[in-house]
Amino acid sequence: MNFLTALAVFVIAVLVVLVGVTRAGVWLIERKFPPVGLFTTVNDTRLHHVHLPAGPNADLPPVVFIHGASGNFLDTMIPVRGQLEGRAELLFLDRPGHGWSHRGPGNNETPAGQAATIAALMDEVGIESAIIVGHSFGAAITAALALDHPQKVAGLVFLAPASHPWPGADTSWYYDLTARPVIGRIFSETLTLPVGWTRMGAASACVFSPNRLSQTYLDDAGIPLVLRPSSFRANAVDVAGLYEQTLILSPRYREIAAPTIVISGDRDTVVYEEIHAAGLIRDIPGAEGVWVRNMGHKPDWVAPDLTIAAIERVGGGDVDVEALSLIVQDRIAGDAFNVETCAQPSSPQAAPAP
Repeated sequence: MNFLTALAVFVIAVLVVLVGVTRAGVWLIERKFPPVGLFTTVNDTRLHHVHLPAGPNADLPPVVFIHGASGNFLDTMIPVRGQLEGRAELLFLDRPGHGWSHRGPGNNETPAGQAATIAALMDEVGIESAIIVGHSFGAAITAALALDHPQKVAGLVFLAPASHPWPGADTSWYYDLTARPVIGRIFSETLTLPVGWTRMGAASACVFSPNRLSQTYLDDAGIPLVLRPSSFRANAVDVAGLYEQTLILSPRYREIAAPTIVISGDRDTVVYEEIHAAGLIRDIPGAEGVWVRNMGHKPDWVAPDLTIAAIERVGGGDVDVEALSLIVQDRIAGDAFNVETCAQPSSPQAAPAP
C-alpha cells in the first residue's frame, strides 16, 4: 500500500468515526431534549409549537414569539411564559429547520419565506392578529411578517435585532462553509457536533456578555439541538444568507405601520447595535427605541420584565418603558462577565439602509 492510498484509507476511517460520533451525539441530544409542544403542518412544513389560550381576564392581544439563530422556542418561552400566561393568547414556535420543526420547502430559507409559514401557522391556530416579538435573527422575519402580512401584525417588539446590511457582510466562517451543498454536508455530519459541544458553553457566555449566563441556560433552552446536522445546516443557510436578505428587506421598513419598540443594549457582542437597532428606530415610522447601558445580546433573559413592559406598551397599555429600562440599567451596571474573552464588534460607521 503506497502512501497516498494509506492516507486515503486513514481519512475515510476518521470520517467514519466522526459520523458515528455525530450519530451517537444526535441520539443523546434528542433524548435529552424531546419535543414539548404540538406539531402542525402548514405550507408543507411540519412546525413544532406551543399554543396557549388567553385566560378569562386577559388584558393583552395575542403574542407570537420568533427566536433567533441557533435557538428554538424554549429560548423565547422560558423567560416570559410565567408572567404572560393567561394574560394573552401566546404562540411559541420552532422556526423552520430549528428545534423540532422540519425545514420544509426551499422558500423557508429566507426571512420572507419563514414569515409566510409563520403567518400560515397563525391562521391554523386561529390567531388573526398579534404582537410579534422577534429576537436577533428573528427580527428580520418579524419585519418581513409586518411587510408582507400586515393584517397579522398588531404591534412589533424587536430585541437585539439583526435587520440591516452591515459593513463587510461577514459571518463566522463555519456558517459559510456549512451552507455549501457538498462540503457543508460533510462538515456538519462529522465535525460540527463534537467540536460544537466543546465550544457551546463559551459561545453562549459571549452571547450574554457582559451579563451573566445562567448555569442552566444550555439545558433549560435546549440549545444543543442546534448541533444536529440538519439543524446546523438550516441555521448556517439562514445566517449566511442574512446579508443579502437585509439588502432586500431594509429599504421597505418605512412601509411598516404597526406600533414598534426596539430594545437593545450598548454592549452587544453579536450584532452591530449601531446599525441594526438604530436602523429600525430610524426607518420604522414612530418606532420607539429603548437603549440599556451595559446590556449584551440577550435582553429577553437579562431583562424579561422590560420585554413584557414593551409588549404591554405596544398592546396599548400605559407603561413607562423608559423608566423601567433605567431600573434594569442600574441592576446590571456592575456586570462584567467574560468581557476579556468575548470580543465586542468594533463600532462601524452606521450607514443608512440602501
